[in-house]
Amino acid sequence: MTTARDRGLTAALADARDRPDGAERCAELARIAARADATGDPRTAAAARFALVEAYLHLGERWRTVEPVGHLRATLARHPGLLDADDLTRLRRHQRQAVEALFGTPRVGLDQARSLLDTLTDDLGPDATPVGELRCRLADHLGDEPAARHAYAHWSAGDTADPVGGCPGCAPARRADLLAGWGEPAAALATLASADPGGCTDQPERSLAAGLLPWLRTGAVVEAARAHVRAYRRHRRERTAFPLLATHLRFCALGGYPHRGLELLTEQLPRLDHPADDLSAMEFAAAGALLCGLATEAGLGGRRIHRPGHGSRPAAEVDVATLGAQLQALATALAGSFDARNGTGHQSGRIASWLAERPLAGPVSLAAESEFDDEPAVEEAGPDPAHPDEPAPLDLAALAAVLDGRGEAYTVEPDGTLAGRWGEATIQFRRLGRHGDVLHSRVVAARRLPAARRAEAYAFCNVWNHDRLLPAAYVHQPDDETLVLAAGITTDLSCGVAPVQLAVLVAAAIRTGTAYADAVAALP
Repeated sequence: MTTARDRGLTAALADARDRPDGAERCAELARIAARADATGDPRTAAAARFALVEAYLHLGERWRTVEPVGHLRATLARHPGLLDADDLTRLRRHQRQAVEALFGTPRVGLDQARSLLDTLTDDLGPDATPVGELRCRLADHLGDEPAARHAYAHWSAGDTADPVGGCPGCAPARRADLLAGWGEPAAALATLASADPGGCTDQPERSLAAGLLPWLRTGAVVEAARAHVRAYRRHRRERTAFPLLATHLRFCALGGYPHRGLELLTEQLPRLDHPADDLSAMEFAAAGALLCGLATEAGLGGRRIHRPGHGSRPAAEVDVATLGAQLQALATALAGSFDARNGTGHQSGRIASWLAERPLAGPVSLAAESEFDDEPAVEEAGPDPAHPDEPAPLDLAALAAVLDGRGEAYTVEPDGTLAGRWGEATIQFRRLGRHGDVLHSRVVAARRLPAARRAEAYAFCNVWNHDRLLPAAYVHQPDDETLVLAAGITTDLSCGVAPVQLAVLVAAAIRTGTAYADAVAALP
């Protein structure tokens, strides 16, 4: 029997899910989960923590998922039949992501990650592919190469389609990164050559980035240059691609392109103040320091680069030699923080080895490099793309391809929703309907209004809906005395949709959605 208190928590959870992304939403979900624990409502507690984990992932704060995932495991231990098969798989997938957070930041305790990995091993078995990958990467992170190689054998021989594992299309790139780090560039390239990207939206650029240094080390300079130009076209703008920028900088440093490398460093330096995690910041800083050091040796140490202000650091024009010293200090400090947590010196040694590297080969000619800018690099394997006039069923890959083609930054949520931020608007693209053939675009304006302005908000939406065709505006009131102004566009595509038509629908949703959010922001 559902009590009034239970209904209150359920309503609060629904309201929290509709809040804009941010710290307030996460705090409210955590409060609901704690309240549900106190009132003996494990189902609502689990639902709130699932939402909290996904909110942290959407914000790019994977390390924060460790605590709610631990609570979910504890709740499941007390109530073994609480989760159905789908939610159990979902929990295990989040558990893998929580263990992976250890690699990205020293803020996750080593014992915490090992405990989560041990319980995942109990669930899946010691020979499961996700377990093999995590044990391999953990051993490699700690500098235990023999143990890492032993676990690598289990990982590479396992089922790449395990639903708990990471993206199977990116698994070869992750393995290639390890092999390259172990000094086996030829093996890394062989792994990439046998990859099947499937429906992975990060490919082929993710694999091209993984092959940059192995191609250089095996003398395939032209292949490396082509891969760099093609992959960087995408990675230069994607928020989630920041961890790959260190490889592009190292390619420029070791491939003999100091001028191009300094251009990339100047362009991407502001992103170092807002990194994906500590590991990507450490590697970007180390790669930048290497580049600056080699550029200084080439006589470019006096060139000045603008470094934007951040926190207490003022904006300044910094010469290359000074910037290199600043980046080296940052990389060394971050490596030390990892090693202090790990009880090893591996990360400091790894960064020191990067900084000691020297160019591997001379650059290809500038004429050839300009040709790469106009010529696609490596053709993707697989069937020919659909003709732009050929209707096909709506699917996630087609939606992602449209956003990728526009150069948009977005994230893929666990339920397949594609979400991004455009100015004042957060827009979600999802498939609805029994067969997933309905495209729904939901817009949430960043600005909220106080509840006392409800009549004004309704009037604004009524005028908008009277004067505009898209999107359909409405008002939602969470349980926090504020009003969320949202809107939506629903399109039935049961007869299929051509790629060019889907591009038009996505463009219209972004254009009208941002106009709606801008109009909300302009309200008095």
